[in-house]
Amino acid sequence: MREIITLQLGQQSNYLANHFWNTQESYFTYGADEESPVDHNVHFRPGIGSDGTETFMPRTVIYDLKGGFGTLRKINALYEIDGDAASSSLWPGQTVVHRQQPIQPSAYQESLDTGQTPPELTTSTVRYWSDFTRAFFHPKSIIQLSEYEFNSTVNPFEKWHMGEELFASLDKEHDLLDRDLRPFIEEADQMQGLQVMTGIDDAWGGFAAKYMERLRDEYGKTPIWVFGVQEPFKGLLREKRLLKLVNKARSLAELNSQASLIIPLALPESPLPPTVRLDPSSRWHVSALLAAALESVTLYTRIRTTDRVYSSTLGNMTDLLNVFGKQTIANLEMSISEPAKPRQNGGANGNSNGLNGRGENVDGLYEDNEDSESGSQRRAKTLDIDLSSPHDLYLDPNRRRRKRHVFSQVLADRGPQNEELAHVGEDLEAREQSMYGMRRRPKVHNYRSGVAFPIIDSYPNIFLDSYGHPVKDHLSVQTTLSTDSTVTDKVKGLRSTVVRSIGLEDREMIGNELAEIADSYKEGWSSDSDEDDDDE
Repeated sequence: MREIITLQLGQQSNYLANHFWNTQESYFTYGADEESPVDHNVHFRPGIGSDGTETFMPRTVIYDLKGGFGTLRKINALYEIDGDAASSSLWPGQTVVHRQQPIQPSAYQESLDTGQTPPELTTSTVRYWSDFTRAFFHPKSIIQLSEYEFNSTVNPFEKWHMGEELFASLDKEHDLLDRDLRPFIEEADQMQGLQVMTGIDDAWGGFAAKYMERLRDEYGKTPIWVFGVQEPFKGLLREKRLLKLVNKARSLAELNSQASLIIPLALPESPLPPTVRLDPSSRWHVSALLAAALESVTLYTRIRTTDRVYSSTLGNMTDLLNVFGKQTIANLEMSISEPAKPRQNGGANGNSNGLNGRGENVDGLYEDNEDSESGSQRRAKTLDIDLSSPHDLYLDPNRRRRKRHVFSQVLADRGPQNEELAHVGEDLEAREQSMYGMRRRPKVHNYRSGVAFPIIDSYPNIFLDSYGHPVKDHLSVQTTLSTDSTVTDKVKGLRSTVVRSIGLEDREMIGNELAEIADSYKEGWSSDSDEDDDDE
């Protein structure tokens, strides 16, 4: 059934994943004649609740620190258990129960529980990621790590080695893979892969790296995508910034040899287009932007296979992107556009199919520009919101940056206008095929769907139309996932910035690994002509 198992590691990833699960929940249809365009079996598992009713819950395992789950309980309305821990204890003596002051549920959650219309969420009312949860999770999905406390100022969970050591101690005692993840994997009939959402600039990067080692030992050929979330740098002290860069460097060095694909995710420091307005200090806002891109670029791994050729798998997309077998880091970009405006005669107006964040017509994504680069580079796209840590290009101000060379790119378009535009892209692909024949594989791979990105009540009003009003109901989104030569400049800049801050025992190994990653994005093309070309 093409199942995908999700692994969520830490606060940043749980905000991101919560938006993802809320979006998946919105695709469910309840009418007898309605059919969802999404195959829910990919991400959801059937089960039986405590009262005998059928349940459908995410195939996910969620790790967070003590206090990080907010009001989310391990036992929910679908899996209530009578009695308390004391009554079921084997201890025959008297017990004393110590309880922490309970966290009051948000007004949003209370409204969902009572079946009322929920109030509009704000940055002040979202205290935890569970404050805007719409999905129910199986009790086995909730794993609290009590060794560290969320938002602790005494012993913050922020250094890479803390995560590495925590995983080692817990795995030695419990065998985390066997206890937590294996039950979900064994339920799958034909698992297409795993997606791991994790912080990579804090201690969760170390935890994820050791988890990935175990996963790769057990599931050697299974596609594993890692979405590496990073905290915005704005407002951080220089010392904190350096710590986060060191954590990121170690995470990339370790994960590169284990993951099938690594997609770094970060809010760009450069100004966002006028169609996006968010609070960079709000994890709810930042993760919403990242989730729109993540959910859109992976849509085709769960779209129903009846949707022509535009369904895919994690393994197939990995093969398309990792052209030379060593390019595991992919850059994610996105652009949003307003819904198509109809013509007076009922057809779509070719001049107003929608504008992206720069005010460009969406049709431009499919135009065959004869003045652009020849060959495979001609159709590679650059979108207006770069979520792949573009600020890393400026870590070393003395390094000269070369023109971007795209090895392979997945271009995904979703929204009502894409059904109108699909034939344009198909004609373009046919022309290119006749021009270049089968001498080499195409470098741009197109996926299109009429399924727009849903704007639901748990999602913040961060997207604006051309009049500055919040976009309601749905949104057209374009994404690109690319393996390209900018990874070389980013990784080299990261290496030169952090290598002296890494302990002597690990410095050489991490430095060599980062250098090897950078060299992997030079293979298969000559950059001599671009060495003196700086990016504008």
